[in-house]
Amino acid sequence: MRFLFLEPFYGGSHRDFAEGLVAHSRHDIHLATLPARFWKWRMRGAALHFVQTIGDLASFDGIITTGLMSLADFTALCGEIRPPAMVYFHENQLTYPLAPGEQMDLQFGFTDITTALCADRILFNSRFHFDQFFTILPGFIGQMPEFKPRWAIEAIRSKAGILHPGCRFAATSSEPAPLPPGPPLIVWNHRWEFDKNPEAFFDALDRVDRMGVDFRLALLGENYRTEPKVFFEAKSRFADKIVHTGFALSKNEYAGWLRKGFVAVSTAIQENFGIAMVEAMRQGCLPLLPRRLSYLEILPSAFHDVFLYRDDDELVRKLADMLRYPQRYVGHRPVLSDLMARYAWPAVIDRYDRELELLTEGGRRNTEDNRRTTEARLPEQDF
Repeated sequence: MRFLFLEPFYGGSHRDFAEGLVAHSRHDIHLATLPARFWKWRMRGAALHFVQTIGDLASFDGIITTGLMSLADFTALCGEIRPPAMVYFHENQLTYPLAPGEQMDLQFGFTDITTALCADRILFNSRFHFDQFFTILPGFIGQMPEFKPRWAIEAIRSKAGILHPGCRFAATSSEPAPLPPGPPLIVWNHRWEFDKNPEAFFDALDRVDRMGVDFRLALLGENYRTEPKVFFEAKSRFADKIVHTGFALSKNEYAGWLRKGFVAVSTAIQENFGIAMVEAMRQGCLPLLPRRLSYLEILPSAFHDVFLYRDDDELVRKLADMLRYPQRYVGHRPVLSDLMARYAWPAVIDRYDRELELLTEGGRRNTEDNRRTTEARLPEQDF
């Protein structure tokens, strides 16, 4: 079958997901994109762009899009010719944390609601994300002054599901490479933005350094805007320890740094799945993660006590111990690497293809039901 994938924010995990689905699906998926910038304008304006540029929708069996486009606007502009649509929520605007000094614009949350209502199928990228969305949704609707659409909660839930994103791993050997000589390498491989909480990460490194624990540091990850002040200061503070800084230009270069890494640390305040940490573990890095968010889901429970921390003090204690006594932990590397293979695209693509097939089956049923309902309501004609 033939599908149209509308991705209004073609960067980071959105791009990785779209390219992975297109490359691995047994169906023909045509990808239409917009650059990964101005996310607020994408939610407001992407539908107007796509409806003018994508051509004949009748040639597609279904549509795939993500939460950064108003599917309600797109549907209204397409009219009756729109094929059945599936929305993949990487994030949502009801639960996404606000940047410092920013106030919540309720309209973006309502765009998520109307997008979900217009979709034929909705997929969340983790159980954590699904549960968080439906926990917050009643209170969000409750903020409205009157005529509160509480009916929307069950209408959305009735067509929502959970499917972890596939990951495109660089080639991985059967065993993680031996640790390179010298102090262990700490990896940061997240976006250089506030929701990943880099301040807490560098504070922990500073405390570990003052304890006399030696380490090296690789600062990976994307930076969409001007470099945050905390990274500028960290590059000076840890200049003698940093072996790499900046976005890796290729998957192979990125994987090469992960294979050299000993521990990948997250201090995120927002994480709905955690592709960066899955990639790091797949290449042999050990994780050190907060005991919350989606990390409880992606890290097998047998490893929670070792690699999850409750607060900043426990982060520092566990990181210092791992760096001082790496041989106590290296045996976990091949085990975690093998477990992360469950998230590779070849392991999950059949479930995505089945979702697409069910989408078109449901769309055909809905179209036929609507046609019969319309015909039943038409008055008899006297010719």
